[in-house]
Amino acid sequence: MSADPDLRPVSVQRRTTGTGRRMLLLHGLAANDSVWDRTVDRLPADAEVWTARLPWRTDGIGDWGQEPNLKGWLAKALEAVPGRAETVVAHSMAANVLLDLLDQKGRGGTDPLRHYGIRSLVLVSPFFRSRADQFDWETISYYLNDFHRIMEEGIRVHSDGRLPADIQEAMGKRVRDRVGPHGWLRFFELYLRTPTLQTSRITVPTLVLAGETDFAAPPAESLALAAALPAAHARVLPGCGHFPMIEAAERFAEEIREFVRHPASAAPFAAAAPIDAMESQR
Repeated sequence: MSADPDLRPVSVQRRTTGTGRRMLLLHGLAANDSVWDRTVDRLPADAEVWTARLPWRTDGIGDWGQEPNLKGWLAKALEAVPGRAETVVAHSMAANVLLDLLDQKGRGGTDPLRHYGIRSLVLVSPFFRSRADQFDWETISYYLNDFHRIMEEGIRVHSDGRLPADIQEAMGKRVRDRVGPHGWLRFFELYLRTPTLQTSRITVPTLVLAGETDFAAPPAESLALAAALPAAHARVLPGCGHFPMIEAAERFAEEIREFVRHPASAAPFAAAAPIDAMESQR
């Protein structure tokens, strides 16, 4: 007999029982906590690792996109970890929701990092533009009309490319339809707000990780975000795209292990990624 689906909008699960720092891993849009399965056991051996299940997960609540306050749900995940997570790892849209939450709290007069007990951040494949004029109609067209391609990429990576192209495309469109127009709007609103983020207030050590072939969140955007944060550095991982925690699990985990060991001493990103990976895709 199959288990009943978990209908809670937000839940967290402890994945390892280390006695060191607590880590919380947050999945992106139309994914779920299984996105971390290849990485969890490769993270620092003494870490107490938690993963969250958020409303925008693959099997999440159907009307989540009609709720404009995604920040509130993410805050619940942060607050659900006993003792609070000192390191928060957020992928894709979850990284943007997290940045939006920290920004809102800061503008309201609260120190969000102290409030949530966050001592370091790892932002994976985030969406970021530093200026409003970097958005144009072509940007909207790309993310609207090719949105299913991003969903397909998640399916391809999770299945290790075993699915025929036509089935993969059909599944991608089905996931897109499940996200729906309201869910897409929530994602794009977050993206549009990135130029207004008060990044100078996010002062904890931060690692920004990107895949060099990511056509959803190009690595140039990760580099720009790292440059905008006071204590951040970026790494572009070769040979992978939007899901480096799956496609390059050991290298991905190695970067996090090194960052956690020496968060303040890591050198900023210096080597250039390939030009075609750095250029905007739209």
